[in-house]
Amino acid sequence: MHQIHNEMDATYGKRRMLSELKDMGFTVGLEKVRRWMKKLNLVAKRPKLHRYPSGGLASVIAPNKLNRQFNPEQLNTYWSGDITYIRTQQGWLYLAIIMDLCSRRVISWAFSDKPNSELTTRALRLAVQKRRACRNVVFHSDQGCQYTSAVYQSSLKEFGVESSMSRAGNCLDNAVTERFFRSLKSEQ
Repeated sequence: MHQIHNEMDATYGKRRMLSELKDMGFTVGLEKVRRWMKKLNLVAKRPKLHRYPSGGLASVIAPNKLNRQFNPEQLNTYWSGDITYIRTQQGWLYLAIIMDLCSRRVISWAFSDKPNSELTTRALRLAVQKRRACRNVVFHSDQGCQYTSAVYQSSLKEFGVESSMSRAGNCLDNAVTERFFRSLKSEQ
């Protein structure tokens, strides 16, 4: 268990440790793994809470035009986007994606070491370049400062993309993108 704990940089909790031990041929239960980890003082590291800076300018909050209608019938009618953080060997990186809700495919993505509007604008530019015909597209996101910034909002206008935003603190309004990130992180 010490070897697994060290090899995985102390990121495995009891469930992942159990899975690893079973893969190695051991027959143990979750409770026994929990007790042994406690006895050996093997504690999994938890990711730090990320605090995002609040901007000084007033934010542009767009109405929720998507209203949880996650199954449009045509491509390039509704896009959805969000940002998440991903742990790499070099440290934390931020990933911004844009997904077409009709096909449920990621049409663009961008990485950065900072979760700012430059990151989201880069992902938007890539989506517009890839899809070309993006007039009358509704882009749905949360109310994060990266999406409410003047820079991002002017980019949406420049490309003829309409803005839609989830209600404050309601991740279910952007459930498809949130679910994609959950799958991505569980497969990591």
